[in-house]
Amino acid sequence: MLRTYNGPQFICHEFEILHKRIPPTPNKNAHIESFHSSLEKECLIKHEFQSYPEIYQAVTDYIDFYNKRRIHGSLYDLSPYEFMQAIIDQEVQSFVVKV
Repeated sequence: MLRTYNGPQFICHEFEILHKRIPPTPNKNAHIESFHSSLEKECLIKHEFQSYPEIYQAVTDYIDFYNKRRIHGSLYDLSPYEFMQAIIDQEVQSFVVKV
């Protein structure tokens, strides 16, 4: 099963895939949309790829950067690693993320 939002990106008739769409609520996938936007702006449009391994390596490197070193405004302008360390050192308060 391929689960996506209600966009047209995954229209395909060549494969027998069950396509399940998420409910059409505004914030159901906001965090994923934000990540995909950052991935496109900060990684994909800056490179011209010649092969799948090149793309795979660039995206893997970007995910590592995004999860460990990139500054996030929602984390008090810290990287995720710095934010985790600040919580451990009790320099900032953690917060509850509602799902």
